[in-house]
Amino acid sequence: MGTATVADGTPPGPGIASAVPRWRSEPRHADTPRTDYECPVPADTVRGLGALADRLRVRTESVLLAAHAKVLAGLCGERDVLTGLVAPGGAVPEPCGLLVADGDWQQLVLAAERAMPSSAGPEQHPAASGFEVVLDLSAFSAGSHSASPSVSAVPAARAGADSTADAGLPGDCVLRVAVLPERDGLRLRLLGRGDVLDGPYAERVGGYLLTALAMMTADATAEHHVQSLLSAGELAQQIDGLAGPLRAVPDRRMHELFEERVREHPDRVAAVHDGTEWSYDALNRRANRIAHALLDRGLRPEDVVAVVTERNLSWMAAVLGVFKAGGVYLPVEPNFPADRIAAMLGRSACRFVLTEPGSTATLDQVPADPGTRGASGEPAPDGEVPKRLYLADVLVEEGEGADTDPGVPVAAGQLAYIYFTSGSTGEPKGAMCEHAGMLNHLLAKIEDLEIGAGQVVAQTAPQCFDISLWQLVSGLLVGARTLVVGQREVLDIERYVEALVDGGVEVLQVVPSYLEVMLTWVEERRRGLGRLRVVSATGEALKKELVERWFAVFPDIGLVNAYGLTETSDDTNHAVMDRVPAHDRVPLGPAVRNVRVYVVDEQLVPVPLGAPGEIVFSGVCVGRGYINDPVRTAAAFGTDPHRPGERLYRSGDIGRWLPDGALEFLGRRDSQTKIRGFRIEIGEIENHLLRVPGVRDSAVVVVEGTDGERHLAAFYAADLPLSVDEVRKVLGGALPAYMVPRIYHHREVLPLTGNGKIDKKVLAREAVEAASRTAEPAAPGGDTAPRTATERRLAEQWSRVLNIPVAEISRGQHFFESGGTSLSAVRLGVESGGTASLEDIVNNPVLAELARVMDEHPQQGKGQSA
Repeated sequence: MGTATVADGTPPGPGIASAVPRWRSEPRHADTPRTDYECPVPADTVRGLGALADRLRVRTESVLLAAHAKVLAGLCGERDVLTGLVAPGGAVPEPCGLLVADGDWQQLVLAAERAMPSSAGPEQHPAASGFEVVLDLSAFSAGSHSASPSVSAVPAARAGADSTADAGLPGDCVLRVAVLPERDGLRLRLLGRGDVLDGPYAERVGGYLLTALAMMTADATAEHHVQSLLSAGELAQQIDGLAGPLRAVPDRRMHELFEERVREHPDRVAAVHDGTEWSYDALNRRANRIAHALLDRGLRPEDVVAVVTERNLSWMAAVLGVFKAGGVYLPVEPNFPADRIAAMLGRSACRFVLTEPGSTATLDQVPADPGTRGASGEPAPDGEVPKRLYLADVLVEEGEGADTDPGVPVAAGQLAYIYFTSGSTGEPKGAMCEHAGMLNHLLAKIEDLEIGAGQVVAQTAPQCFDISLWQLVSGLLVGARTLVVGQREVLDIERYVEALVDGGVEVLQVVPSYLEVMLTWVEERRRGLGRLRVVSATGEALKKELVERWFAVFPDIGLVNAYGLTETSDDTNHAVMDRVPAHDRVPLGPAVRNVRVYVVDEQLVPVPLGAPGEIVFSGVCVGRGYINDPVRTAAAFGTDPHRPGERLYRSGDIGRWLPDGALEFLGRRDSQTKIRGFRIEIGEIENHLLRVPGVRDSAVVVVEGTDGERHLAAFYAADLPLSVDEVRKVLGGALPAYMVPRIYHHREVLPLTGNGKIDKKVLAREAVEAASRTAEPAAPGGDTAPRTATERRLAEQWSRVLNIPVAEISRGQHFFESGGTSLSAVRLGVESGGTASLEDIVNNPVLAELARVMDEHPQQGKGQSA
């Protein structure tokens, strides 16, 4: 994922040291007795080893090394393995690097022979010599592949028969594997560290080695990269045993289940916003009017309807109305840049826009015809101008049966919605999901969060964030109530907590960065959270330290670590917790109902349990692909090779299975990342940065500050430094606010790796160093230095929130122009102890002015802080 970080701060990717399988059914301490496993090598395999070595004219150790490298690459998810060989009588291993490239077995054996140090000795029959390998974590490197391989092991040729027992497990060694001679052939012996590997897993690793040897001796011309080392039992466990529980899905659509609840209890409160309540009947009648208005104007099945409103009750009615009419819901935030709205409307071939007068500021700047585009970006021949409908006008239209359920037949496989996410090419991509996948996800949320009649579910997420949909409508399926918490409350932590408590919220979902701010605030004020029963965290890595803090303060409020992608109808895994997990990282949890999650290699072959691989999805959750974008659809979507007829989605996320069936996230393969829950393609930002006049080259990296908040830092190559305000203005005109980098660094040239690519690892280090640089206490000289005690105290708070050295903060510093965001403004309010409210910060973003307001009204912000 470029330079993004995973939960524990290590660079992501399958080659990190933590990717070594650590697999045992129960946690053990470091002094747990070591694990021993041994078994004979089948006689026909022993004979085949000698025959293959003779035919290829290589040492038998090379055949064994090839098998070892194949297994090691599978266990560690890394093709480039670094091993070592101990010469006869020697003690220090000689380095031996081997690339497990695609190809057949004999090519791998020949590569092993070329990699074998000459001092390893002449060719020997395997019965006359031994072969020992040591997997040693101390030799792992998290550096770039161009610098050194990131996986290390030490094989020792001609090991004595009892060498594994004698040698033990020195240092950080996890596993020693030996192929030892005995009277009738060869014996395989594994010695593992007991706190890492248990007996069954050591036996499994031994089975991989025997399978690799058997495969290469049976047919050395077979392509090894398409063959699986897994046993039939393990393969079945991964394909079926780790799938989500099978649950019957009613032959209904979401809005039809809502209509059933309307008939059962029409007068029950369905939704609340800003003091206004709508009953189930009132909400249903308004949604029906919207549906009929769309149908009367010619809406066809799967026509796209953009909903451009604030988060309010009319938005809720509009979403339901689109579903009832058989249309496709396209959420568009009113404050999105006009160019982005035009791209979304054009790419989706949108036919209707539902909006309100107060939500049209940027919509009015969109061309009348946004240009319906296909995959090539050219206008489609059937493009038409979207028809704009104002909700207030629609809701007062008269017509026979306008309030009644339209009863439009909607199939389970019919398209339900499109959410646009960031795209690496510079253009957003619209993920299409169907009604069956949406309903299954809603029912999974209801099941795992135990949402029932009469409960209150908080709706807090922006419309463009896919979690907003389940927050909005899941409660309507079971007779619960949705509380729409306004953006003003979300950005003011006290108002937010008050809204949750006063509204009787029992189910809440937030991103971990916001959860941390909320927890800090309630800890300082010793404030309770009312009827809150469960909190679902999603969108970012949930750190174990935050979980520990949460349960220390709220031991009776459960946490759910939710994971999923827009392309998979939202969350696919739930880790339901009532205590701090024993794992090093907070797991993603098992798959939810009717969802299959695999961890696979590049050939879509499941990797060994506990080993890193790409997370892919199969089943009802998988969407259709990207709207009018067959190229990007083909790259990410396909057919499940293990379940014919099922769609499969390749996420690009790297993970591994844990012994309890939970999934662990390790990082990304590409440049995608998440900031405050929003999925961002770094490439899209870089493409727009290149459009800034004067910029020759660009790179964007992710930096995690000392406060744990992650932000974007941009580097650009130009002859002279550019105005940060101008650069930010250009990007802000094309990208949503959450995609505009906080920090900008000018370079005459950007650093390159040995293969000529921009070295983002170097840039990430530079960004971290710049953000954490300390300086002498002296502040900027002259009139720019903070003068009063309040200004100096405020400068220290800005320094902590914005990760800017306090010595670089002046009286005239502008909070938001210095990289401040809505969330960091919330953090500043907490840092100030409530003396600066969100309104104060927004209206007085310059440090000196904010300090003056705080001095003039010292109690104004107390208890009102954001």
